[in-house]
Amino acid sequence: DLALMFEDAPRPELQAGHVLVRLAAAGVNPSDSMSREGAFKQYMPLAFPWTPGLEGAGVVEGVGEGVTSFKAGQEVYGFVIGGYAQYALAEVSNLQPKPPALTMEEAAASPMGAAMAWAAVIDTAQIEEGQAVLIHGAAGGIGAFATQLAHWKKAFVIGTASADNLAFVRSLGADMASDYYDTPFEAVVHNVDAVIDTVGGDIPARSWAVLRPGGILAA
Repeated sequence: DLALMFEDAPRPELQAGHVLVRLAAAGVNPSDSMSREGAFKQYMPLAFPWTPGLEGAGVVEGVGEGVTSFKAGQEVYGFVIGGYAQYALAEVSNLQPKPPALTMEEAAASPMGAAMAWAAVIDTAQIEEGQAVLIHGAAGGIGAFATQLAHWKKAFVIGTASADNLAFVRSLGADMASDYYDTPFEAVVHNVDAVIDTVGGDIPARSWAVLRPGGILAA
C-alpha cells in the first residue's frame, strides 16, 4: 500500500555535519509521489517506512559535530531529509538562514523551484545579456524563478502563462507575456536564443521551431 499515513515517528538522530530542524512548513513536489511509487528506485532506493519531503523551513533544534554556521533557535530553510514531519535532518551545506521578508511557507516552497530554475537558466542555457528567452509556464513553481533569473541576466524574457497570471509574469520581469490558452506560442515567438520548458507534453517538440540555429532548449 503506497498511501500516506499520519503516525508517530522517532525524532531523527543528529549526525556530524547535519542540522536538526523543527519544521514549520514543508514544500510539496511531484518528485515526492514519484519517489513513493518507485520512479527513482534504481539509483535512489527507499527503505520503508519512509517520510517524503525534500524542502522545508523552520527553526534549528540542534547541530551535529562540526557545524559552526548555525545555532539552536535560528530560522532556516533549504533541502531537508523527510520534510513531511515535525523534525527533519539537513546537511549543513543544504541550509540557509531564512530571510526575514519570507514567511515560513514561502521559504519552504522555494529551494526546489529555485535550484531547478538556476540549473536551466544559468548552468544549462547560460543566458547572457541581450539574449531572447522563452519560458513556458512562467508563473509556476520553477518558471517564476526562471523568469526572475533571466531578467536578472538582462535577457529579453518572454513568458507563457494563463490569462489570470499574465500580470504576475510581467511583475517578475518578463518583457512579454502570452496566454498559452489563447495564442499558440509559435505564432508570436520567433528566433529566440533559449527555451526553458517547465510544462512538458508536446511543448519541447514544438519549441524547436522557435529557436534560432544553435539555440538551447532546457526541458
